[in-house]
Amino acid sequence: MKTSQLSQSLKGSEIIKIGNEINELRRKGEQIANLTIGDFDPSIYPIPSELREGIVDAYNHNQTNYPPADGIADLREQVSAFLKSKFGLYYQPNQILIASGSRPLIYSTFLALVDKGDRVVYPVPSWNNNHYCLLTGAEEVQVVTRAENNFMPTAAEIAPHLKGATLLALCSPLNPTGTMFEKKDLEEICDLIIEENKTRGANDKPLYIMYDQIYSQLTFGKEHVDPVSLRPELKDYTVYIDGISKCFAATGVRVGWGFGPEKLIGQMRSIVGHMGAWAPKAEQVATSEFIKTLQPVENYLKSFKNRIKSSLDTLFNGFQQLKAEGFAVDAIEPMGAIYLTVKVDYAGKTTPSGQKLESSADINFYLISEAKVALVPFSAFGAGGDVNWFRASVGASSQQEIEAMIPRIKTALAALN
Repeated sequence: MKTSQLSQSLKGSEIIKIGNEINELRRKGEQIANLTIGDFDPSIYPIPSELREGIVDAYNHNQTNYPPADGIADLREQVSAFLKSKFGLYYQPNQILIASGSRPLIYSTFLALVDKGDRVVYPVPSWNNNHYCLLTGAEEVQVVTRAENNFMPTAAEIAPHLKGATLLALCSPLNPTGTMFEKKDLEEICDLIIEENKTRGANDKPLYIMYDQIYSQLTFGKEHVDPVSLRPELKDYTVYIDGISKCFAATGVRVGWGFGPEKLIGQMRSIVGHMGAWAPKAEQVATSEFIKTLQPVENYLKSFKNRIKSSLDTLFNGFQQLKAEGFAVDAIEPMGAIYLTVKVDYAGKTTPSGQKLESSADINFYLISEAKVALVPFSAFGAGGDVNWFRASVGASSQQEIEAMIPRIKTALAALN
């Protein structure tokens, strides 16, 4: 059967491939510690009780019809107040778009800004920018980042690629690394955008920033920074991606919001409307009530962040202990999100069964088989297969499970030759 060139060129998700392997092993009775998925086990991390009760109440009051295309007015008003209170960002309700999580917002940003052949610049590793470039026919420019900079892009690395570009896609805290921009580093990048836009004529498309801050409230002792707070003149050229999915363990609730220039948000609204990617109305009603008063939000975040940080620290300390014992591993201290960046540098080694580990994917599947631990190699986020760094997500594992996996990793690595 003949299908479109686009559908034939879409790449499958390496994370889904790993997940399928885990599911097959679990079907056979194996117990695998799954550190792959950027999600939460709701039995470990339930959503806030006030939000859950609000959703139930909204359904009981028959809030089940279509919501407005840009989101219910009360939620957009509450998001406006929330942004002002939490981040000092001033956006009116008509500059805010509600959608079913962050994915439709990111995709609609690409569709609203990027024409076929337009240049999109983004760092690697990063989440899904390569797929959105393919979907829009963009000329993608991957900026390879370095461990010594916590895999965050620097102005010096980005600068050579901005001439004529349409979109710079950034994220902090970053998926997959859990690392964050320092204020000085983001300021330098913002200044590059400002200078580049000074070179554009009245009929030229400006250079925009898409700033994904979906993990902005999950930070550990570090200050979250954003472009418009640092450089207010960038407000006309920045679209933000945010919502409740990650910071309130509410990935399945599907309420996200984007905000930015009014005209651009209006165009994104039309795109999201044609996709039908609205957040369910009952969930919007409940989210509006939940964020209306900040105390329940702060109460939830205090406990939630402490538990996530404890799991991340347990994993980080375990890898640091392995490193101290001479194993070829490393980890970057957790800063934000639910991810730890770990290194397992065992390419070229041979397993007890005689298989040579050629790539990060080989290392990962060896750990799945022998240590019963599943990670995601950075190759799933645009890096090369020879980059032996991995994302470890702690949202679907208990701290006890994380503690128990370290000895298994040690035993598996010690068996390699």
